[in-house]
Amino acid sequence: MFDERGKISPLPQTVNASYARVIIDRSIHRELDYSIPETFADRVSIGSRVRVPFREKSALGTVVALLAESEAEGIRPIEALVGDRPALSTKLVELARWMSTYYCCPIETVMRSLLPQVIRRAEVGWKKQLFVSAAKEILAEEIEKLRKGAPRQAELLEAVSKLKGAIPAAELLRQTSLDNQTLRALEKRGFVSLREEAVARDPHADEQFIASTDLTLNLEQTSALSAVEEALASPETAKPILLHGVTGSGKTEIYLQAISSTLARGKTAIVLVPEISLTPQTVERFKSRFSEAQDTVAVLHSHLSEGERHDEWHKIQSGRARIVVGARSAVFAPLENLGLIVVDEEHETSYKQEEAPRYHARDVAVVRAKMEQCVVLLGTATPSLESYHNAVEGKYRLLNLTQRVDDCQMPLMRIVDLRLARRKEKVAAILSEQLRAAITARLEKHEQTILFLNRRGFSTSLLCSACGEARNCPNCSVALTFHRGAARLTCHLCGHTAAVPKKCPACSQDALIYSGFGTEKVESNVAHLFPTAVVRRMDADSMTRKDAYRETLHAFRSGKIDILVGTQMIAKGLHFPNVTLVGIINADLALHMPDFRAGERTFQLLTQVAGRAGRGETPGEVFVQTYTPFSPSIQFARHHDFAGYFQQELEFRERCDFPPFKHAVLITVRSAHETRAQFSAETIARRLKEALPDEFILSAPSPAPLEKLQGQFRFHILMRGEAIVRLSRIIRETLDKLPLPEDVVASVDVDPYQLL
Repeated sequence: MFDERGKISPLPQTVNASYARVIIDRSIHRELDYSIPETFADRVSIGSRVRVPFREKSALGTVVALLAESEAEGIRPIEALVGDRPALSTKLVELARWMSTYYCCPIETVMRSLLPQVIRRAEVGWKKQLFVSAAKEILAEEIEKLRKGAPRQAELLEAVSKLKGAIPAAELLRQTSLDNQTLRALEKRGFVSLREEAVARDPHADEQFIASTDLTLNLEQTSALSAVEEALASPETAKPILLHGVTGSGKTEIYLQAISSTLARGKTAIVLVPEISLTPQTVERFKSRFSEAQDTVAVLHSHLSEGERHDEWHKIQSGRARIVVGARSAVFAPLENLGLIVVDEEHETSYKQEEAPRYHARDVAVVRAKMEQCVVLLGTATPSLESYHNAVEGKYRLLNLTQRVDDCQMPLMRIVDLRLARRKEKVAAILSEQLRAAITARLEKHEQTILFLNRRGFSTSLLCSACGEARNCPNCSVALTFHRGAARLTCHLCGHTAAVPKKCPACSQDALIYSGFGTEKVESNVAHLFPTAVVRRMDADSMTRKDAYRETLHAFRSGKIDILVGTQMIAKGLHFPNVTLVGIINADLALHMPDFRAGERTFQLLTQVAGRAGRGETPGEVFVQTYTPFSPSIQFARHHDFAGYFQQELEFRERCDFPPFKHAVLITVRSAHETRAQFSAETIARRLKEALPDEFILSAPSPAPLEKLQGQFRFHILMRGEAIVRLSRIIRETLDKLPLPEDVVASVDVDPYQLL
């Protein structure tokens, strides 16, 4: 199926096949052959969902190959065909094969990502609604005659006579304040017709989208769009395109016009966005631009209800939707005739899935585009080193946007050295004197401010000043965070919560102090400092309701919020022209992590957050508070110098044999028993050392930086090499031959984005 470089051979598909190879929705690590009954032989194809006998029960599965013959024994027939058409295209099944091989995981695990749970289970159906319409022409004398004996029926009949077509019965009864019994009585008399119809659960049904038109492009945008359209004209030879544009340079407008060209060619498009907080604003822009047919745009993300996800997915599969906007898993949208995949903010770590299959949506998008012979467009102000290196090497086509639209200036970035501020003020303040003054000036001018801190909660730890003991999570190697709103201590890794003790559990002294701060404390502090300002917070704790993101962003856009405090969900992609000040409370949080990507992430985050300022007519200003002001990540971000940062970081990566020069694979061995986890990690490393050729670099097993997580002790084995498909195959073969103790689990992460 694959060679050393991951080249793909076509799936077996036989005309008039007698057998189907099926992957069932269970972790059995095998593909099973079933015979195809004559009753639906002509309707079974690759990607079809079927119900099959499995052991003593039935199971759902997906057909992945059609065969004329099978050497399997005891073959049983398929019991039923699920759905009128295949759930997956042949290309998507090929993509699943590639992911299974590349990411070193069972294909049934990949299938769970390709098909949403609500589709796999086939338990949720269409929502049915009763519609009412006039069964015949209703005369005024009939209404008057009815009014004498049945006035309520006459009132309802009069309302029906004014209808121009069918409307939901519930809506009619709500308008008239009458009941279903009255409606049924009219049906018996032959005045009204009632019928049940399936209705779509549209997550944006209550919103109004004002139609927008194409904006005038500047010279750089015009040149970039021409290059994309050139690729759309000959997608079979087009390279992936990296659109490197500074924040506010109008990348989204290029996406919109490129998609218009794609639709004009009779093709479809996928738009990936990294954060759920970006989805409402992105959906609004796309629904407004393509407002002539609202069904054209479908949305896929984790905050949809099961019913909404079911309806949106079927809208895509049926071909009614031609544009899909969504987070990571939208890369698997079952669109036919795919012409363009846009990956916005391609550098974002949220595109990487942290549980099996541990795929990266950007990389999967590039592979899917190659399979489907369509164009892939990667857009960002801060490209990942891997993507930019591919562009420099000529594997990708690089397009640059160096200017903001409408001649807006890049924000002025000021570095605040917290070491000096601390010496001056004795006690470390959350907001430096310079940042407080800047916020005051913005409030006087009725301009808006964003304050960024990538840490939730009120205080990051609870310490005893007498014995020095911290309240740590019993399951993880981290301190518990205090949340004042909930009055609880919480672990952000495993979800463990505990009551706040009145005395130290270790020494029984009444000497507990709160240390550190998160967004909740920043919000409280800012509200106290600026009592006349409207302050709101956007983080995972405050955005628990389904529509909370959309409502908060709408209130901020309309000027009802003066200061918005938040985590990384407010850092990227948002466009608010009245934001003229951004404050980065602590730029060092991610900088000193034990991870080779720590500096890159800090540079990207600072640049992205700073890019929220000065997107209107008024120039923006950014204050970066830091204890390490001379860090290259901070200094290059200060001068908006991506090229300089890229060159320096690339030299470091090359010396250390890290991506993009070598692929990395991380094996994590975990167990509730530390010694078993350590022994298993050492055994795996020893077996791998015997199996791996000298071209691969194998690091000795060591405790993970975050040694204990969710009650499990963790050990890491890091490998690096160029032939990633061969490396993945050797790892899988080694692990398959090695029986681990029952309570020990080994997971493989190809191209890891977190080394914690």
